[in-house]
Amino acid sequence: MEENHVQARSNSSTVWQVVGRLITAAIVLAITAFFTPGFEINNIWTLAAAAIVLTVIDFLITKFTGLHASAFGKGFVGFVLAAVVLYVTQYFVAGYTISWMAAIVGALVYGVVDYFLPGEA
Repeated sequence: MEENHVQARSNSSTVWQVVGRLITAAIVLAITAFFTPGFEINNIWTLAAAAIVLTVIDFLITKFTGLHASAFGKGFVGFVLAAVVLYVTQYFVAGYTISWMAAIVGALVYGVVDYFLPGEA
């Protein structure tokens, strides 16, 4: 019985970790869009959808390649992946538009903001 309780607490903890990552991703994405010319997010629902899509794309890249799309921490490859992920997201989310140049600048801004916000260690 105790084992089920511990597992339920662990599952609950995992859910809150995912929710926390999504909220952090949305905040970082909003700040990035605000400071990056050529990067537009129309409304809060678009922001939420984009954060989910970015998180899923990052998870899939990490799962299948072992690389993490982070502008810092993984060097040039992470920076390029971050720019590509920012750019590709526009094809999955209506109201999210970004140019290639904005994706490159956005990857840099995203990396700087993500570095200073608390998150996954």
